[in-house]
Amino acid sequence: MRLLTAALLLLCIALCLASAEGVKCKCSRKGPKIRFSNVRKLEVKPRYPFCVEEMIIVTLWTRVRGEQQHCLNPKRQSTVRLLKWYRVWKEKGR
Repeated sequence: MRLLTAALLLLCIALCLASAEGVKCKCSRKGPKIRFSNVRKLEVKPRYPFCVEEMIIVTLWTRVRGEQQHCLNPKRQSTVRLLKWYRVWKEKGR
C-alpha cells in the first residue's frame, strides 16, 4: 500500500512540474512594432529547453491603453536596435 501511495505522489509531482515548465515560455506570439519613447521596462529572459529562442518582454505605456506587455522577435532588426538603445539609455542613469 505504501508503494502505491508513493508512486501516485511521484506521478502527481511529475505532472505538476511538467505543466509549470510549459508556462515559462510566454512568447508564443510576437508583439507589434513599438516606439522607443513608450518603453517602461525591458526584460530579456534566457532560452529554456522548451523554448526555441530567448524571450524579450517589453512593458509599454501609452495614455490611451495604459501599461501593456508584449513579446518581441529577437531576430528582427528593430528589436536589436531597441536592445542597444535601452542599454545605452540605462547606462546614462535614466
